[in-house]
Amino acid sequence: MKRLFFLLLLLVPFFAESQIAQFGGPLRNGSYPDKNLLDKWPDAGPDLLLTVQGIGAGWSSAVTNDKAIFISGKKDTLDYLTSIDLTGKINWQVPFGRSFQKSFPDTRCTPTVEGNKVWVVSGTGKLSCFDATTGKEIWAVDVDKQFEAKWFNWGVSECVLLVDNKVICSPYGDKTALVAFDKNTGKLIWQTKSIGGKRAFINPTLMVYKNFRYILSQNTEKLIAVNPDNGEIAWEYRSKGDEIAPNTPLFKDNEIFLTRGYNTTSVMLQMAADGKSVTEKWKDTVLDCHHGGVVLVNGIIYGSNWISNSNGKWCSLDWNTGKIGYESEWPGLGNIKGSIITADNKLFCYEEKSGNVALVNPNPAKFDIISTFKINKGAGTYWSHMMINKGKLYIRHGDFLMVYNIKK
Repeated sequence: MKRLFFLLLLLVPFFAESQIAQFGGPLRNGSYPDKNLLDKWPDAGPDLLLTVQGIGAGWSSAVTNDKAIFISGKKDTLDYLTSIDLTGKINWQVPFGRSFQKSFPDTRCTPTVEGNKVWVVSGTGKLSCFDATTGKEIWAVDVDKQFEAKWFNWGVSECVLLVDNKVICSPYGDKTALVAFDKNTGKLIWQTKSIGGKRAFINPTLMVYKNFRYILSQNTEKLIAVNPDNGEIAWEYRSKGDEIAPNTPLFKDNEIFLTRGYNTTSVMLQMAADGKSVTEKWKDTVLDCHHGGVVLVNGIIYGSNWISNSNGKWCSLDWNTGKIGYESEWPGLGNIKGSIITADNKLFCYEEKSGNVALVNPNPAKFDIISTFKINKGAGTYWSHMMINKGKLYIRHGDFLMVYNIKK
């Protein structure tokens, strides 16, 4: 018994270190593990716990390691990483690279946090690792310059992925597709071959199925599956449609759903038993999500589609068949799209024009809004994805971050 207790003590630091705070939640699929959340909100919205101003302009999300909150934002021509204590006071704020300098330059990179380290990528492709307590830079690599990345219209919009001892970045171009660095030192571990194409606006994610473990990543032309141990590409799938590719792939078991907006066809892929190829299972022309993401709840995909850059509808789509359950306006607001996350068998929707936030019942036949309130701080479009942690809803709008209590 004493030996067992001693072994458990040794394992505690390991498990604490392995907790990763990142864009889209633990699996990067917009699903959060929180339970016992409010079934209905007060008319004025959930209780506002914190309001933080001064984080800089941006559309990135907040993340937390339960010791501090981390978020990025643009000030002048630089991207800044901000640490906020749990009372809402800014601990420190440090620059981590030049912002993208052309249209839509505001920061998009949500920090990735593990243990006492934070990783971020600037709008021009500089990857940095910081001490989470002090804000001191530990290492940095100008990834896009070193690997001659090719950009699509709006520079870099990536939230890096941690896999084992590696941090994964995506400088697509003529030299490589993905690169892996030692997460502690910044030393290059591997780089893939080039598959052509340019950087899209999508985050790599880790797909685990049976004995297969693949990094899924998409550029302007293809989706690829990469072995995280050695950087070998297991298979490629050529995506058809607009080059932008703004949504992280959604997967379950050996199936992968791709949607890329702009009136392009969404597709469900099925990976072969040997893990060396994929085939198309079904296609859909309704739920072409712009950049607000999609989530899977009880076998149904939910999200908003693209009618134009400023208009869209909310949809449900059956995972197995591709059959549409509904395509709906936001009641009272019309054709207005936005971002979506899920927790506790609930949907949380954030429309991008005027900042209304909705608690929605995941009803496959109806866009079933239960409660709404409106964000009244900040400026610009409401493009940031929300985040939930320990019964708190984190919402960013421009230079402001708001934290709400949604626990019962």
